[in-house]
Amino acid sequence: MSNHHGMEEHYRSIIEQIGEDPEREGLLKTPERVAKAMKFLTNGYDINPDEIVQQAIFHEEYSEMVIVKDIEVYSMCEHHMLPFFGKAHIAYIPQGKIVGLSKIPRVVDAYARRLQVQERLTIEIRDCIQRTLDPKGVAVVIECCHMCMQMRGVQKQNSVTTTSAFTGIFLKNDATRKEFINLVQAKLH
Repeated sequence: MSNHHGMEEHYRSIIEQIGEDPEREGLLKTPERVAKAMKFLTNGYDINPDEIVQQAIFHEEYSEMVIVKDIEVYSMCEHHMLPFFGKAHIAYIPQGKIVGLSKIPRVVDAYARRLQVQERLTIEIRDCIQRTLDPKGVAVVIECCHMCMQMRGVQKQNSVTTTSAFTGIFLKNDATRKEFINLVQAKLH
C-alpha cells in the first residue's frame, strides 16, 4: 500500500501553497495521513459490487418487499472533493433470488468510496441490484448533507439532498412505491 508517495508530495505542496509550513510539528505527518485517508475514501475503484452480491445469492420463493433502511453513506463529491454523507434506504421485490442482507451496505460502500455525485450513486446502486438479482423491482432513496454546500456557505445549514431511483414494479405501481416511501419514513425502531 505504499504507493502513497506521489500523493504525499502533492499534499505537501498544497500545504505550502495555502501558506502553511509543512515542516511545522503538527503538519510533519499530515501529507502521509491525508494520502492514506484519500486512498481509503476512494477504495471503491478496487471493488466489484456485482461480485459482492453474486457471492451471497440464495434461491428463495419469498416475494414480499425486502427493505434495508438507514445504511450509512460516506462519499466525496467529485466537484470539490469534499464529503457528503447521510443515509440510504434500499428495497427490492425478489423474483426467486435474494441476497444476504449484509451485502447491500457493502454495495453502497463500493460505489460511495469513489468520487461521486449523489444522483449517479443512487442509480449505480439501483442498477447493480437490478442486474445481479433480477428482482421485480428495486427502489433506492438517498438523503445526504453536502459539505461543499454547507461549508462554502452556498446554501442553508443542515439542508438535506434527497435522490431516488426505481425499477420495475416500483416505477409501474404507485401503491408499491408509496408503500416503500411510507416504510422508509416510519420510525419502527
